Amino acid sequence: MTKIALIQMRCGPEPEENFKRAIQFIRDAAKKGAQIICLPELFRSEYFCQTEDHKNFGLAEEIPGKSTSALGEVARELDIVIIASLFEKRGAGVYHNTAAIIDADGNLLGKYRKMHIPDDPLYHEKFYFTPGDLGFQAWTTAEGKIGVCVCWDQWYPEAARLTALRGAEIIFYPTAIGWHPSEKKEFGAAQYSAWETIQRGHAIANGCYVAAANRVGHEAPAGGEGIEFWGQSFVAAPSGEIIAKGSVDREEIVMADVEWDRVNEHRTHWPFLRDRRVDAYAGIEQRLLD
Repeated sequence: MTKIALIQMRCGPEPEENFKRAIQFIRDAAKKGAQIICLPELFRSEYFCQTEDHKNFGLAEEIPGKSTSALGEVARELDIVIIASLFEKRGAGVYHNTAAIIDADGNLLGKYRKMHIPDDPLYHEKFYFTPGDLGFQAWTTAEGKIGVCVCWDQWYPEAARLTALRGAEIIFYPTAIGWHPSEKKEFGAAQYSAWETIQRGHAIANGCYVAAANRVGHEAPAGGEGIEFWGQSFVAAPSGEIIAKGSVDREEIVMADVEWDRVNEHRTHWPFLRDRRVDAYAGIEQRLLD
């Protein structure tokens, strides 16, 4: 059994302060027995993608780099696995929304570059991020085999499936998702329900745990109504049941026990992977079929 923790935190305008607070959350989670800890998407800053502003590229950093080095020291000290979502500067004009996977020995085990990049009101990510080119992956950590996707990837069954086919028994989703305040009354409940439901479906269809770490708080770095992040970080078991869930508006550490044997049991009793008709899926790689 492994205890996992999702850090549900507010993110302010000062990156170094956010980073210090994230480290403290990690230490607190480790004290409670957490062995794998996941931070929310782009936790070092406010969600800057609400506007298209070239100055925000100054928030980016190399991976490996300063943040992964500091997190590696903490991981080694506490003997924990850390998943950290960072704004990666790959080179001049090429930036990624990247999750770093740091093993319990402090080494950077790998990184995942967000594959699906949204462009919606207040989510102008295509301005900042080049789509990922490392594919869907899984890593054997000190605790078990995990996969990582990021936020908008949550909506794509193909992403979850390919990550599971790589051997992932938990899929972590660092997340920054919330409501437009003016839409919340009319659409808020349905939007949240859809987000939770599809991820629970990924857990069932792939026989794995799903863990989504979201931020909380209202952020309007460019003025206007901003975004009200809806928190409610959660862990779903292979059966789809929610075994741990955070509040809608409070910072907290959401913890759950992962029983690795449940993955094997679910995949054996509900053999969706066995019964896939891989010979009949031609066309899935096309945008539309005539």
